[in-house]
Amino acid sequence: MPIRSQNPATDELLETFAETPPAAVEAALARAHAAFLHWREVPIPERAEPLKRAAALLRDGAAEYARTMALEMGKPVTQGEGEAKKCAVACDYYAEHAAALLAPEERPSDAWRSLVRYDPLGVVLAIMPWNFPFWQVFRFLAPALMAGNAALLKHAPNVPRCALHIEDILRRAGFPEGLFQNLFIEPGRVPPVLADPRVAAVTLTGSDRAGSEVAAQAGRALKKAVLELGGSDPFIVLADADVAEAARVAADARLINSGQSCIAAKRFIVVEAVADRFLEAFVARMAGAAARMGDPLDRATELGPQARHDLRQNLHRQVEASVERGARLLLGGAVPAGPGAFYPPTVLDAAGPGMPVFDEETFGPVAAVVRAQDEAHALDLANQTAYGLGASLWTADRARGERLAGRIEAGCVFVNGMVKSDPRLPFGGIKRSGFGRELGDIGLREFVNVKTVWIG
Repeated sequence: MPIRSQNPATDELLETFAETPPAAVEAALARAHAAFLHWREVPIPERAEPLKRAAALLRDGAAEYARTMALEMGKPVTQGEGEAKKCAVACDYYAEHAAALLAPEERPSDAWRSLVRYDPLGVVLAIMPWNFPFWQVFRFLAPALMAGNAALLKHAPNVPRCALHIEDILRRAGFPEGLFQNLFIEPGRVPPVLADPRVAAVTLTGSDRAGSEVAAQAGRALKKAVLELGGSDPFIVLADADVAEAARVAADARLINSGQSCIAAKRFIVVEAVADRFLEAFVARMAGAAARMGDPLDRATELGPQARHDLRQNLHRQVEASVERGARLLLGGAVPAGPGAFYPPTVLDAAGPGMPVFDEETFGPVAAVVRAQDEAHALDLANQTAYGLGASLWTADRARGERLAGRIEAGCVFVNGMVKSDPRLPFGGIKRSGFGRELGDIGLREFVNVKTVWIG
């Protein structure tokens, strides 16, 4: 069945693409494996040169790539430009640091010499989502290529032009033919590709349901997997926090990418002593964003549409069910009339366990405010989730924040700041938010053979 690119702001069909036929998939696997066998022998400093050129192409083409993101999945164009430039930063980071991070390490033992090498695994299958259609790919791709691997991309079906842009960037940057290739295949065609002996590993960013399926397939094939899955990130505001600043950042953390981010703050857990002050400032900021909801190609737009109508429908279901169970609707919560999959910034007060906005991941601009009695209660509520991706904690006492960070069940905790991914730091989750890490030195070493060499 054809791959369809559709504008979620207007419902206009943009383009259709034919699926990659089986014979072409077989040819891609053969090319990828051959390219890997060559690329792994290329010295790391030489691998860095095309990655630097890819960074320059991303910066030069940021406006074009942002327009494609806006058209295909509704990202406000200014945010798309920022996404393309962030990809360039990741490329530059690994071009500069990979050689040192992958250098063999001497280890004392009973040998004449013993060391640990970091050798590439092979072809990695990347199954990527639509919400950050460039960043999610380059976040994996830059370190994987610098480590000496090849990659096949199965991108989300609603961002095919983004996938083709990425393939074109790497081709123009001068990477060997076949080292990175895009496959237009449906989910049902992924298992045989993953099972192919020429594929060494898989990485997926997506829902916990998709992660479970891919992890099972990788397990049957005994292949390495890295999964970055959903999140229901807590945003904890303690009584000694700068409430005004916390409320400002809270709104930004909830609205980034029109609320469609795994690491967007979703459950706002505020101690009762400052809850009313926080809500007043938070709702005002969210209401201001509602006035700037519109065409993602307009540079004044802050909030674009949801990526698909079915996603908006599910988000609205979560809101309505939570109100039925006792949450108080303070802002938004209504599906706008007219074309497009728009949904307004929405704030619910008095949310709690047993409500969809607390128990499930809300992938859109819906904020669930949860009132906590004190610090201990706030941390308990924060950990009452099946997810464990990121968390934000607000307190005037940095030492207290660092201490409490150790008690939060998440892959990353940001004290007095918004959760974000940074090429210099490892990123990933626990529980149903997945396993393995991207970025940093640990992410660079996920798709390598950590090899002990003992010389007597």
